[in-house]
Amino acid sequence: MKFWASLIGYQLVWFAAVISAGHGLAWPGIVGMLLYAACQLVAARHYKADLCLMATATVLGLVVDGGLIRSGLASYAAPWPSAVWAPAWILALWATFALTFTQSLRWLQTRLWVAAVLGAAGGPLAYLGASHGWQVVSFADPAWRGLSWLGVGWALATPALAWLARRWSIDRVPSPISLQGDTP
Repeated sequence: MKFWASLIGYQLVWFAAVISAGHGLAWPGIVGMLLYAACQLVAARHYKADLCLMATATVLGLVVDGGLIRSGLASYAAPWPSAVWAPAWILALWATFALTFTQSLRWLQTRLWVAAVLGAAGGPLAYLGASHGWQVVSFADPAWRGLSWLGVGWALATPALAWLARRWSIDRVPSPISLQGDTP
């Protein structure tokens, strides 16, 4: 995928997931992520890196958004499969976001401080927009606590994903067999 296709594709998935969650549906965000991922992976030079980034981002989403929920700082619309874990549609957004690091956000791979600042500001702003525009996330009072949690989470996650994208795109992602060691 080229730069603009990656950027526009991510935004389309974001809107599909958020608007649908606002109507109580989790599946459109998941389907959007799967379609985006299929297009991205077909065109990818480093599809293993992209798959590993998606898995890593999903875990990060479980930690950041799941922690937000479990601490009582926020709740989400369309909480499928469980109201105590990060909803599937938000995890789909995390996986989709991860794929942008080998395309439209590739330039962040060597600018980790910029990635951290953008994550610290952009993450909470996206959630705030989703909160006010589509009521898909509700923050406990005072809202600054949940937004601060998100700021820290995204300030760590964004440069981590950028760094991993660079590392896994340059180095071959190890297969499970090579992780067992060099001895036969």
